[in-house]
Amino acid sequence: MPGAPTPPPDPSTGQLVSQLSTEISRLVRDELQLAQLEVTGKAKKAGIGVGMFGAAGLVALYGLGVLLAAIVLALALVVDAWLAALIVAVVLFAIAGVAALLGKKQVSEASPPVPRQAMANVKEDIDAVRNPAQHSAAQHSAQEH
Repeated sequence: MPGAPTPPPDPSTGQLVSQLSTEISRLVRDELQLAQLEVTGKAKKAGIGVGMFGAAGLVALYGLGVLLAAIVLALALVVDAWLAALIVAVVLFAIAGVAALLGKKQVSEASPPVPRQAMANVKEDIDAVRNPAQHSAAQHSAQEH
């Protein structure tokens, strides 16, 4: 038919290779950015956990000082003042215990500092490049569900 539009010509091999190169470069940049964000978040959690461990150590050191003061007061005076110092020491150790548990939780949440999501995406991308027919069929099947 004279009025029917002609379909655009198929892209050349050179154009396809150029387009593939551009897409792969963009994909690699995006995956690296995702990995950086993931590792940064885990490093932040590890830093908070280490800081809490430091705080626990400092509070425990104060607790030890107060405990030593209580022992000194108890031996030197044998009066009720040592009991007050002992209660303060127990409270400080309890605070140190809570801080240590919170720090341990933060550190365990941050480890291992590996960008799992980015690695999974890269593996999926490599599989898609190696087996494009299987990947498009699996992607089509996943979209239907």
